[in-house]
Amino acid sequence: MKLRLYLDTSVFSAYVDERAPERRRETMEFWERLPEFEAATSEVTRREVGRVPDAAQRERLLRLVEEVAVHAVTDEMRALAKRYMEAGIFPTGNRNDALHVAAAALTRQDVVVSWNFRHLVNRRRRAAINHLNVSSGLPTIDIVAPPEV
Repeated sequence: MKLRLYLDTSVFSAYVDERAPERRRETMEFWERLPEFEAATSEVTRREVGRVPDAAQRERLLRLVEEVAVHAVTDEMRALAKRYMEAGIFPTGNRNDALHVAAAALTRQDVVVSWNFRHLVNRRRRAAINHLNVSSGLPTIDIVAPPEV
């Protein structure tokens, strides 16, 4: 059985971001290994990518998004994201980060893959997410950067 990965928007963005060549290289190396996994994202990513101002960049990103399964955002995901925010795990301004994690948890992904060290790839936040998930009857989830997969 393949490991199920949820990719947040930062992974797609890093693939095309020429301002951070090392991160881009590591993301491209990760992308080459993507067939080893079941990769997914959600409509949150598609919406975030859809707001990229540069049309050519936006098209490149949307093509990358289409390479993985895209889950619709459900009311259950919105409710879980709200619970994360109410618990203080995510500040209210980070609704999309909470939605990424909720989408990953509720679609039974094993790992959230992200370059967002401030709001996602963070040991304290991961512990709080997993505490809330377990108390809600949901599985734990790992949150790591692409080189860690």
